[in-house]
Amino acid sequence: MRFFKRPNINFMKAKYIAFAISLAIIITGLIFIKKNGLNYGIDFVGGTLLQIKFSHPVKIDELRAKLKESGFKNAIIQAVENSQDEYIIRVEKMGTGEEEEHLKIANRLVHLFMSPDEEKLSKEKLNLNLMSTAEIRDLLARAFPEEKAQIWAQKIADLKKERKIIKSFEELKEAGIPAAPLNYLKEKAFLGSVAIMRVEYVGPQVGKVLRHKAVLATVWALLGMLIYIALRFRLLYGFSAVLTLAHDVLVTLAFIYFLNIEFDLKIVAALLTIVGYSINDTIVVYDRVRENFPLFRKRKGMSFSELLNLSINQTLSRTILTSGTTLLALLALVLFGGEVIHGFALTMFIGVIVGTYSSIYQSCAYLDLWSKKFGTKGLVR
Repeated sequence: MRFFKRPNINFMKAKYIAFAISLAIIITGLIFIKKNGLNYGIDFVGGTLLQIKFSHPVKIDELRAKLKESGFKNAIIQAVENSQDEYIIRVEKMGTGEEEEHLKIANRLVHLFMSPDEEKLSKEKLNLNLMSTAEIRDLLARAFPEEKAQIWAQKIADLKKERKIIKSFEELKEAGIPAAPLNYLKEKAFLGSVAIMRVEYVGPQVGKVLRHKAVLATVWALLGMLIYIALRFRLLYGFSAVLTLAHDVLVTLAFIYFLNIEFDLKIVAALLTIVGYSINDTIVVYDRVRENFPLFRKRKGMSFSELLNLSINQTLSRTILTSGTTLLALLALVLFGGEVIHGFALTMFIGVIVGTYSSIYQSCAYLDLWSKKFGTKGLVR
């Protein structure tokens, strides 16, 4: 499929304008990122992880709406094994980030998902589904011998471990809790509709390690591509491609800052994917340049700029078709993919545009600059 029969666009003529635009975006982005920093997500700044179980199905959109209303705008919600009653919720670090604060945040989140009736009841009675084994034992020990209290508390703990949440006092009866302690628990406690499975916290040190690994992953990817292109083409092509990839990452980072996209591990994955997409587009153009070497040597008056323009024009239909279909798929994800993958999809959308533009106005333009300064030495075999 061809969009143009025989395009003859002088792409290299506009390379200095492209350089100026890219440089302006990169410098502006770096200045603001250095001054204000990126909008780091929980993966990098640390936060609280809470796994909760509901006694009834709850839609993820309802949880997200409640979290936003309570100030947890950047919370990440994930269903456990595609269930509708068990979720993992991650919220970013607040305050000093001490363990006690994470427990307070966990309790705050649980109360957030309680019904008004449960909230009212929690002021008068204890929530059995939120009590530890020791707390249940201490409660029962107020009215019964401590040895008995310990046995019953353990039975309740085993039941909670098996079913994750106790939905009715009949379940306690089936588990072997006698009538007397059962009636006592009914009087002193109630069964809430939310139970905490686990509470974990990620400290800032973990965030530093993740940032370091993310940078290393990008650097190693660039180095590997430099070696590959240098072997397949020539060293100058490898350096040009790596400069182009660095350009793509920096421009995309600038737009991540401008659009206030939350920077987490999904965005790191998007950046590495963009690097792979961009290098593929660049190699297609470079391959056509190499195929046109005989024509370049045959036409004595042909400049290297003309060779680059010819190669880009010959691959233009392929570039438009590939990038266009990719952008349509990404646009659908940006508009209809939901909040969980919105940042990833938007970053990819920007990156594909930048990668397509840079394969012409960066990777080829660098080679054109070299040819004007040093001739075709190192460019043509």
